[in-house]
Amino acid sequence: AGGAPSLRRKSQGVAGGSDNLAAAMEVAGAGGVGGELQDKERLYQLVADLSREETRESALLELSKQREAFPDLAPILWHSFGTTATLLQEIFSIYPLLSPPQLTASASNRVCNALALLQCVASHPETRTLFLKAHIPLFLYPFLNTISKT
Repeated sequence: AGGAPSLRRKSQGVAGGSDNLAAAMEVAGAGGVGGELQDKERLYQLVADLSREETRESALLELSKQREAFPDLAPILWHSFGTTATLLQEIFSIYPLLSPPQLTASASNRVCNALALLQCVASHPETRTLFLKAHIPLFLYPFLNTISKT
């Protein structure tokens, strides 16, 4: 039966361990051999790393850099438990630094990487409508009212 995976499977996500990793791999259709499987495993590890504070910054950077290399990144991010909340938390954490402007280069890079991943989710055909129905763009309005001092 080559039908679509169940919604329950999709909602299980990645960050919860090997069972969730296996479920996410099934959702994304990972079943290739060699390099393709290693790439998928690396992708799932990076997404899982977003859930841990000590690995989040490097995972944000790596996923942001390589988002074009993973065509199914957006659905994986969206359907992985806690990942969208984590990306939003990265954005919320810099709100106090916007006015008065106190944003450091490090904080700016980190939030830009989170925004790039949310943009990936917003522009993917499978996740675009879900993204909009969840009203995620409302959280981005504080960025529209900033003034650059450069």
